[in-house]
Formats: sequence, C-alpha cells, structure tokens
Amino acid sequence: MDEQALLGLNPNADADFRQRALAYFEQLKISQDAWQVCAEALAQSIYSDDHIKFFCFQVLEHQIKFKYSELTEVQQQLIRETLITWLQAQMLNPQPEKTFIRNKAAQVFALLFVTEYLTKWPKFFFDILSVVDLNPRGVDMYLRILMAVDAELVDRDVVHTSEASYFALTFEARRNTLLKDTMREQCIPSLVESWYQILQNYQYNNSELTCQCLEVVGAYVSWIDLSLIANERFINMLLGHMSVEVLREEACDCLFEIVNKGMDPIDKTKLVESLCQVLQSAGLFSIDQEDDVDFLARFSKLVNGMGQALIASWTKLIKNGDMKSAQDTLQAIEAKVALMLQLLIHEDDDISSNIIGFCYDYLHILKQLSALSDQQKANVEAIMLAVMKKLTYDEEYNFENEGEDEAMFVEYRKQLKLLLDRLAQVSPELLLASVRRVFNTTLQNWQTTRFMEVEVAIRLLYMLAEALPVSHGAHFSGDVTKATALQDMMRTLVTSGVSAYQHTSVTLEFFETVVRYEKFFAVEPQHIPTVLMAFLDHRGLRHTSPKVRSRTAYLFSRFVKSLNKQMNPFIEDVLNRIQDLLELSPPENGFQALLSSDDQLFIYETAGVLIVNSEYSAERKQVLMRNLLTPLMEKFKILLEKLMMAQDEDRQMALADCLNHAVGFASRTSKAFSNKQTVKQCGCSEVYLDCLQTFLPALSCPLQKEVLRSGVRTFLHRMIICLEEEVLPFIPSASEHMLKDCEAKDLQEFIPLINQITAKFKTQVSPFLQQMFMPLLHAIFEVLLLPAEENDQSAALEKQMLRRSYFAFLQTVTGSGMSEVIANQGAENVERVLFTVIQGAVDYPDPIAQKTCFIILSKLVELWGGKDGPVGFADFVYKHIVPACFLAPLKQTFDLADAQTVLALSECAVTLKTIHLKR
Repeated sequence: MDEQALLGLNPNADADFRQRALAYFEQLKISQDAWQVCAEALAQSIYSDDHIKFFCFQVLEHQIKFKYSELTEVQQQLIRETLITWLQAQMLNPQPEKTFIRNKAAQVFALLFVTEYLTKWPKFFFDILSVVDLNPRGVDMYLRILMAVDAELVDRDVVHTSEASYFALTFEARRNTLLKDTMREQCIPSLVESWYQILQNYQYNNSELTCQCLEVVGAYVSWIDLSLIANERFINMLLGHMSVEVLREEACDCLFEIVNKGMDPIDKTKLVESLCQVLQSAGLFSIDQEDDVDFLARFSKLVNGMGQALIASWTKLIKNGDMKSAQDTLQAIEAKVALMLQLLIHEDDDISSNIIGFCYDYLHILKQLSALSDQQKANVEAIMLAVMKKLTYDEEYNFENEGEDEAMFVEYRKQLKLLLDRLAQVSPELLLASVRRVFNTTLQNWQTTRFMEVEVAIRLLYMLAEALPVSHGAHFSGDVTKATALQDMMRTLVTSGVSAYQHTSVTLEFFETVVRYEKFFAVEPQHIPTVLMAFLDHRGLRHTSPKVRSRTAYLFSRFVKSLNKQMNPFIEDVLNRIQDLLELSPPENGFQALLSSDDQLFIYETAGVLIVNSEYSAERKQVLMRNLLTPLMEKFKILLEKLMMAQDEDRQMALADCLNHAVGFASRTSKAFSNKQTVKQCGCSEVYLDCLQTFLPALSCPLQKEVLRSGVRTFLHRMIICLEEEVLPFIPSASEHMLKDCEAKDLQEFIPLINQITAKFKTQVSPFLQQMFMPLLHAIFEVLLLPAEENDQSAALEKQMLRRSYFAFLQTVTGSGMSEVIANQGAENVERVLFTVIQGAVDYPDPIAQKTCFIILSKLVELWGGKDGPVGFADFVYKHIVPACFLAPLKQTFDLADAQTVLALSECAVTLKTIHLKR
C-alpha cells in the first residue's frame, strides 16, 4: 500500500495529504485486486493505525457493494475467510478495537450477509456464533452485526424519486422480504435462544452487553414471531431488568417494541393487560416515588405505547362490530388514565411530552361516545387542568436569550395546544368555563401574581380563538353563552391594567390577544383609546425590550387595519404620536433608533392606512400624505449627495442602505391603496410622482448600484399598480440606467418589471418595447456568454435563472398579443431570437425553461403560422419547431418522473397540435 498516501487518513493531517488519501481511495476502488491487499492487512493485523484499518474496511465494503459479482468463487471465499479470521482475532487482541471500527466491520458483515445468505452462506449466523461463543468481545461484535443486518433489512428511510431507483427499491424490498422469510424458517429460533443466553449470562456483570442485546431484541421483535419473545421466561427476565438501574431504560424500550408489534386486537389487549398487571405489582406505577427522570421518560413512552395499542384495538373491534370485546378494551384503557394523568402533569416536560399521544387518542374516543360517564367527565377536566398547568413557563426560561431548551419548550407548548383543541371538541362548554375561571381569578390579582401565571391566563384566552372555531373571527355574535364569556374576558383584559405588567411575555401576550380578538372592538368601541395608548407608549412601541417593540410594530399595523373606520376619531392624534418613530435613521455614529428599519416599514404602512381610510376630504388626505413623504424625499436628496462624495466603502454601504430604506418606506405607504382610483380619489398621485422624480436619480449613481437599483425597482413595481399610465414617461430613462453595467442578478430582477409593464399596458408600450427589445437582449446574451469556472455552482445557477427570466419575457411579449415587437426587429435578429427559443426547448436540461419555450413556440405558430405570416416562418416551423418537439422528449435528461418535465411535455404536445391546426 502507498504508505505516504495512508498518512492523509489521519484527521490531523494537512489538506494536501488528505487530498492524496482521497485520490488513493478512488484509485483502489477501481483497481482489480486492491481489495485483496486490504483483506490481507485485516486478516494478518498488519497495521495498528485505526484510520488505516477503517480505510481497509471501506475498500472491502465498496468491493462487496458494487463489484462482488465480478469476483471468482475462490475470491469470494477469501472475503468470507478474511472476515471470520478478523473476528477470531478480536477475542485475542489485548485491547478491543475502537467503536467506529467495530461498527464499520459490522456493516461489512451485514453487506456480505445480504449478498450471500440465500445462496453461498446459509450458515452465516451459525458460523459467527461458533466463533464468538460467549466471549464478551465476540458477543459485542455479534450484536453489532445483528443491528447492522436489521438496518439493511428494515430501516428504509431513504426517499427514492427516479424511476430507476423505484425499481431498485422494489427489488430491494422483495429481496429483504425473502431474506427475512428465510431467516424466520432457518435461524431465528436459534438467534432468539442465543439472545436469551447472552441476557442470562451477562445481566448482572456486563450491563453494556445486556443493553446492547435488549436493543437487538427490540429491533427484531417487529418482524419475527412474537411468541418467541412474548413468553414467560423472556418477559420475566425483562421485568427483572426493569428493577436494575443500569438496565431498566433499555428494558423499557424493549417492552415498548413488543407492545408496538402489529397483531390481532383481542390478543393485543390480553398482552398489554398481562404486562400491566406485572408492572403494577412490581410497583412501577408509583410515579411519585421515582426520581430518575431519564427512566421515567422511557417509562412514559412505554405507557403511551400501551395506551395507544389498546386504543388501536378498540377502534378495530368497533369496526368489526365486536361490542363485547370493545367494551372490555375500553375498560382497560380507562384503567390506565390515572397513570397517564400522573405522567402528563409531571414537572419534567420530556416525561409529559411522551404521554401526549395516548392522551390525545383517549380524547378522540370520548369524542365518539354518545354520552360521557361521570368518571370520563372528571378525566376530561383533569386533562384540562393538567394542560393549563403544563402550559406555564418555568423560572429557568430565558426570555432574553432563547436557546435549545427554550425552543424545546415552545415545541412542547404546540403539542399541548393540540390537546387543548381536542378538549374543545369533546367538551367546549367545560373548556370555556375552566378558562374563564382561571382567567378571572388570575386577572383580579394580577399585581401580586407571578408573571408565568398571568401570561398563561391570557394565553388560554388567546388559544380559545382557535379551539372554538368560528367563521371570520365572529366570536362575539351567535352562541350567546360563548359570546358573553369571551366578551367579559376581553373587557377584563383591556380594563384591568394588566398591559402594564413588568414582564415581556405578559406584554406580548396582551397585544397578541387584543389583535386576535379585534372584532371585540366593534362591539365595545369605547375601549379603543385605552388599547391605542398601550400600543403607543412604554408598554408597546416604546418598550425597553427591542423584541417587544418589534413585534408590537407588526401587531399595531394589523390592529389599525382591522379597525378601519373606527379609527377616524384618533387619526391625527396617532399620526402625531408616531412622528418620531417615522424618522429615517441616518448612518451617523451613536444614533440608536427605537425601531429597526424593518419595524419602521409597518409604522409607515400604518400611517398610510390611517390617511387613506380616513373620512377626510381629498385635500386633507393629500396634505397628510405629503407631510408623511416630504421628510423622506428631503433626506433622500441630502443622503444621495453625501453618497456621491463618500470615499470610505463602509460609509458608502451605510448611506446606500439608508437611501434604500427611504425608498422602501415610501413604497410601503402605497400599500394602503387598492387601485389607481383610490390614489386619484385621495389626490395623492402628485406626491408619488414627486417621489419618483426624487428617487430616479439614484439609478445613475455609480456607487452601490445593486442596493440602490433594487430599492428603486421595487418602488416602480408599486407605482405601476398605483399610478398606472402616469408612470410611463419615467420608464424609458429608468430602463436605460438599469441596463448599464448590469450583472445576471440585476437583469433577472429587471425583467419582471418589464413583464409587469408589458402585461399591464400592452400596445400602449409597444413603441418603447420595440426600442429597448434588442438592447435588453444584448445585455442578457452578453451575461450568458461570459465564461465561468466549471465548478462554480452559483454562477451556473444565476445563468439558469437569467435564462428562465429571458424566456418569461418572450412569453409575456407574445402572450400580450405584441408579437410585432419581435417581428419589427429585422430578419436577422428575429431569427436569432427564434433559435434561442429552440435551443431552450431542446438543449438545456431545465424543464421550467423548456415548458416556457414550447408555450412561446405554440403562440408564435398560432400568430404567424397562417398564410399571411412572416416570410420564411413556415419553413422554420418544419425545419426547427417540429423536430424540436421530438428531440426534446428523446433527451436522456428528459425525466418523466419529474412533474415539471411532464408539464413541458404537455406544452410540447400543444405546440404540435397548434401546427396541425394552422398548417
């Protein structure tokens, strides 16, 4: 072996050595006999370096996986002997191999098993067992091999998409089924016996091997005959392990797998019940006396498995009409509810989380019953109280710096929310009454109550909105009892003063709930000023926490939009109070704005909505809108001058960002208009045209082009919607600037703007399009023809996206009935454009672009394919379009398992049909 190359296998080796080792590995994979060198190295323990041993196993693995059939009988025998020799050596070595080597060796054994068991090596397991006997190192390898075999036969999480991999998968599935069937017939009873011997032998003196063996039993139980495991001697041993501290977690998981096994519903009920009796008599149901949370988490998972297994049996028995057995099973389920509740309410969230599935399914049963017994009603109430208690934050939750623990609690809360929704389906009245009781008790004394209890009380009110669904948020009409209860709670929320609570979680929950129940303010509008003040002062937009200020900015915008006309009396006051929040933060050092620029977008949108939806006259609206936008325009002019003179690149970037924000804010105010009519009605066209004239000079700024162009382009998109043809005079010069020195990304973002103009104004912009058609195409072709490095993935992707944008542009032009724009470009240019479309349809393996190209071709055939079409087009149809329709689907890359490709094929067929109709 190349000793120099092998040095690169060490993780601490430098990059050159590592590169050389990789190249050597690739070389050995193709070599005819390299595997023999590796096999010899393993059999004779030539190398002591762990990484080299691992490397040898990798070479063998590759040989077995991909080139095994090329070997002679003798060579295949050699591989078998090598592995057995290596296994024998494990029991004599002074030190055991590292875990990663043992795992890799087990994988190689498993691969050989899959390849040879049905044909050349039916005694695979017996040979291994005869070598390892009860030697601890040998047993360790034997158990690892069993886990690797199970992974080969059962764990199939791989997602296969293409047709080839689908066939490979079905072949693999059939092969695995055959392997498992053969194992069941020939060796499974012996394997089970060996597991029993290992457990009996090592349960008191080698916990690691015992746990490994329990893991094997748990893995195999899903596909072997259950009676081999679910019998007195095995179950008794497992139950014995349940009281041994180092074994009980694995024993729990093993019992879980036994319970999870698919079987007849009556047998399943019997199995679960007998297990429960034994566990209960062993004292394992006394949760309060157990302080090992890791074990309890596994035990909770086991109880959850038993509960869900019983419920699955009940469902099947009901379906089969066996009411007597179903009733017995239901009693068995009810008997577990007390234990379930103990686990659900446990202070450790992992223990509680593991039982939620059983709890959820139990409620689903109750939902199906015609009437609930007193005990079942009590159970529902107990679950409800448990959920309310468990929703509460604990003292350790870090609100300022949320990490992994906090993220897990948020996920756990989502699970509890599902339980709450299910509770609402079983007994909405009870849920409403319980929440009301907790809410009122807490809010009466909120000043002296801990933050987590206040937060959860408001949170429960918030959650009712989804748990008790209504159409369009109409919670305050219809069912009188419900409407009254919710109305009372909302009134208490906004009048109790709880918005002043000094904790971010309570503050945020208050605002979230107020916005969730905005319809309340239509019923009791007298509370609007109170809530507006909370939004505008130190409780909301001026809170000390940036997180609260940011979220409040968004919620405030939603609140104002939802109240619409009811905001009229407060408009001027609100506009005055948010004045300082609208200031454009200059990029000067030390200035710390209250809101980030993203948050300010919501405040600008809110200001726009207030002005546009007000009942003021058009003149007044115009004045207010001018007051809102003029400071932005003035700041913009000053900052643009500063940018032109700035030398330092960081300063340039800061100024360009600030200019971009100014344009973004102006764009956002226009969201209040639904169409041009409202812009005209409000008399605001002039203000926005002034903004356009102020912002467009930024396009000719040679510095920070990408940032500035992006902002102005977005503004133009908005103005096309708001001002319609009043924008048109500005488009030619804007386009000219945007096409100067542009890159792939610039063009890709500019084309949608031209598409929007084309689709909206159609023939109105025909002269402009004819004039800029070829300059735009030249810019696109120039970028597409730029050489790029072979492995530059991002450059290749940018070109692909630009190509798609180019075809989308041609599709818009032809689809808007403006094919004359192309036709008037001169015969040579027309031909060039047509050839790019043919190329896009056939040569590039991009089904999205191909689909667009066929749409363009069928449109052109429809428009030009008749007797009066352009000269030479009929020839082009037969020489190029018809062949393209056949060449594209014949390409190797044309993958019909891909949905986009199927759409491209469909458009290809439409093109042929159009040719048939027109010619």
